[in-house]
Amino acid sequence: MGTHKFLSRLVSLFAVSALLFLLLPAEIAMAQDVANGLATATILAALSVTATSPLAFGNTYQGVPNEVARTVVDAGVFTISGANNAGIDLYLYLPEYISVAGDSDRMLITFSTTDCTVDTALAASPGDPTGGAIDGYIGVDPHNLPSGVNLSDNGFCGVYIGGKIFPSIDQTAGNYTGSIVLTVAYTGT
Repeated sequence: MGTHKFLSRLVSLFAVSALLFLLLPAEIAMAQDVANGLATATILAALSVTATSPLAFGNTYQGVPNEVARTVVDAGVFTISGANNAGIDLYLYLPEYISVAGDSDRMLITFSTTDCTVDTALAASPGDPTGGAIDGYIGVDPHNLPSGVNLSDNGFCGVYIGGKIFPSIDQTAGNYTGSIVLTVAYTGT
C-alpha cells in the first residue's frame, strides 16, 4: 500500500472518529431524562402526660403502715394522650421517702412488683383505676414498666399506681409529699 493511500485512509479514519466523537455526546444527552421527587413527612400529635390524681394515703396513724391499691379511687393516676395506636416507652421515677414540709421528717414509701397498671384500652381522659374496661398490663412492676406499649385506638393510655407508707411510731404530724414522675416518649413503632 502506498503512502498516499495509507495517509488517505488515516485521514478518513480520523475524520470518522472525529465525527463520531462530535455526534456521540449529543445522542447521549438526548437519551437522558430528569425527574423531580418530593420528600414528605407528617408530624403526629405531641405526647401529653398529665398527673390526673395523686397517690393519696389520706389520714394515717403513727406506727401504722397504710397501703393504697392501684385499683382504688385513691390510686395515683397519670393520663397520656397522643397519636392513635402509637408506640411509647414509659419510665416512672418513684421516691423512697415522702417528706413533711420543710423536709424536717421523712416517711418510707414502697412499691411492690404488682403496684402498677398500664391501661392501653383507655377511651378518654382521665383514666379511672376502678373501671371495668381496663386492658393492657395489669399488676406490673412500677420500677420496670413493660416495653412495646401502644396508645389506644383513641390515642390514650392510663397509668395507675398504688403503694405503701410506713410511718414510724414517733412520725412528725403533718402533710407529707413526694414526687412520682412519669416520663413518656414515642418509640416510632
